[in-house]
Amino acid sequence: MRSITPDHQETSRKGTDTGTRPRAAGYPPLLEFRNVTVVREGRPALDRVSLRLDEGEHLAILGPNGAGKSTLIRTVLREFYPVRREDTVFSCRGRDIWDVFDLRSAIGVVSNDLQEAYDPGATGREVILSGFFSSIGLFNHRVTPTMLARAEEVGRFLGIGHLLDRSIGSLSSGEARRCLVARALVHDPSALLLDEPTNSLDLSALRTLRQTLRGVAQAGTAVIVVTHQLHDIIPECERVVLMQDGRIVADGPKEEVLTDERIGSLFGAPVRLVRENGWYYATGY
Repeated sequence: MRSITPDHQETSRKGTDTGTRPRAAGYPPLLEFRNVTVVREGRPALDRVSLRLDEGEHLAILGPNGAGKSTLIRTVLREFYPVRREDTVFSCRGRDIWDVFDLRSAIGVVSNDLQEAYDPGATGREVILSGFFSSIGLFNHRVTPTMLARAEEVGRFLGIGHLLDRSIGSLSSGEARRCLVARALVHDPSALLLDEPTNSLDLSALRTLRQTLRGVAQAGTAVIVVTHQLHDIIPECERVVLMQDGRIVADGPKEEVLTDERIGSLFGAPVRLVRENGWYYATGY
């Protein structure tokens, strides 16, 4: 999150007219996977996956349930490790080894599992502050005035200042999801990674979260959406990766990847894609 204004409008930044961080020549990619295989329960959950993500790049990873999307996320988080091979590259900012404390400055993560892990009595402020410690709750961690000020700042930016003193258990799914987005942003990461971000959200909450993610993208943080829903792909995501059976089956500009034939084949259903104001929807199935 960079140089933000309360109405989510991007501020002028030298070297870019999109609100994303300019790519610096000569710098390593934010993430690079080459020929990554992860085996779970005796079979490849990821099968020689190659994926490069540059700093400032908005990306959507789309695929049906069981495609390997969650395994990919858990591999990024170093919960899963790839099979050791000579031709495998598995790096974050050029480093082959990183831990959660290194990762949080690069990528903030929002997932449904994370939301379910919190005590319902935790307040929105406590959820946000726990992002400083990569913990579920605050426990005995020392919260500094600087941390408190940052939590308030991020809360204002996301329009959830009124939720900070409320318990997570009293919030709607959409409100709780926005608190998790704030938690992920307290370190001002280069990218925000969201796993199935609109699961369980009603239409009103879906609209609000979409606006939130667009505001984050336009303020300078790259957004990576991992989903099985076309409508999760915000207009700022210009590149789309399709996953199926643990493999990447397509990777390229959104307009080239999101076609009736490809999406129909991916999900095993005849579909007709409709584009409206930068959003994509599937009909006819």
